[in-house]
Amino acid sequence: MLAYICLGYLFPRENFFALFGLYSLAFLGFIFLYKNDTVSEKQLFRVGILFRLLFLFGLPFWSQDFYRFIWDGNLIVTGTNPYLNTPNQILNATKINNAQELFSKMGILSASHYSNYPPINQLFFAISSFFGAHSIFISALILKLIILFSDIGLYHYGRKIVLFLNQNPKKIFLYFLNPLIIIELSGNLHFEGVMLFFFAVGLFLFFKDKWRLAAVFIAISISTKLLPLLLLPFFYQKLGLKKSIYFYSIVLVISAVSFIPFLSPKLFANYTETIGLWFTNFEFNASIYYLVREIGFYIKGYNIIGVVGKITPFLTLVIILFFALIKTNKKSNDLFSNALIALSFYFFISTTVHPWYGVNLVFLTIFTRFKFPIIWSYLLVLSYFAYSQIPFKENYFLLFIEYSVVISVVIYELFFVPKKLLSYG
Repeated sequence: MLAYICLGYLFPRENFFALFGLYSLAFLGFIFLYKNDTVSEKQLFRVGILFRLLFLFGLPFWSQDFYRFIWDGNLIVTGTNPYLNTPNQILNATKINNAQELFSKMGILSASHYSNYPPINQLFFAISSFFGAHSIFISALILKLIILFSDIGLYHYGRKIVLFLNQNPKKIFLYFLNPLIIIELSGNLHFEGVMLFFFAVGLFLFFKDKWRLAAVFIAISISTKLLPLLLLPFFYQKLGLKKSIYFYSIVLVISAVSFIPFLSPKLFANYTETIGLWFTNFEFNASIYYLVREIGFYIKGYNIIGVVGKITPFLTLVIILFFALIKTNKKSNDLFSNALIALSFYFFISTTVHPWYGVNLVFLTIFTRFKFPIIWSYLLVLSYFAYSQIPFKENYFLLFIEYSVVISVVIYELFFVPKKLLSYG
């Protein structure tokens, strides 16, 4: 509790050593609670709720993304399409609440690009802005409550899936008590947890053979954050060809329909332009890409991110299709394991890996025999060192520690530990 209070109210990301020390304390507490057999599941659940409630009454200062969330929400409330203009383009023309403060605090990068948040995400932004009225604090509080209740729902359905897989139900606390989850979602207001809640409901329905309804929730998940698109191929083997056609059609139609309120001749171009920037312009906490970039500097004499960014989507597709279609996924345990490994490879080759991206891996790992995402959920905080530097600068030694440890554990768990020793408990 002390660690979370300090991280939520006293130490911004610029104070890296305090941040890392307190995060380490929170992580040790997480391990102690999870390993302590004298603490019941009901008590662990209550503790997880308590930790999240600690963040309710402050504005995030590890991340500034929520200012853009509220900006987009305010635009929608005033009847303005958030996908058509960058904040830079309309700052002087807009009459939304707190426009100048939101603009100045969202950051130069966000202010200069079109919104990349899908329609269901925008709906939540609009709800927070509508009920938050003129207050940034109240809008942020509503967003925190949405994320809190989503995490409670994810706990409920995640636990059901663990039980369906005949695994130890306590494994859900690898997600629910993990400091990365608590801080990046309840603390920093990232919507991965909301997306994963809808995805978990879809998974549960899918395993109960209610695949049509499952497709609806998975489509809603995609319309919250796009990442579940990468996991769609993993359902094919369990469905077969005929059902897959219907399943993917439902997902596609509902995802497309969610954009109808925002239809405009400029929508597709603006949205795809912003998504493309993640592959060709942005760099943060990368691993394999940074090695490739250095080789590019040596051979070409300049940053080859433009070239690498065009190759990465195709390489990602090959990796996903290999693990989804070539590897065996008819058993539910295999489906989760292959999806986890494929998504991890995607992050290994990405140009940008923000700490909250690890939330997706922590969620998947609770249904598998692997432990490396839990280790990574601790080491991801090392990337925050870059924010303690003026100007912003990453520490490659810390990145080397992060990825050398994680990749070593991946190799160890994949090739050197018999499956029977990597228990599902």
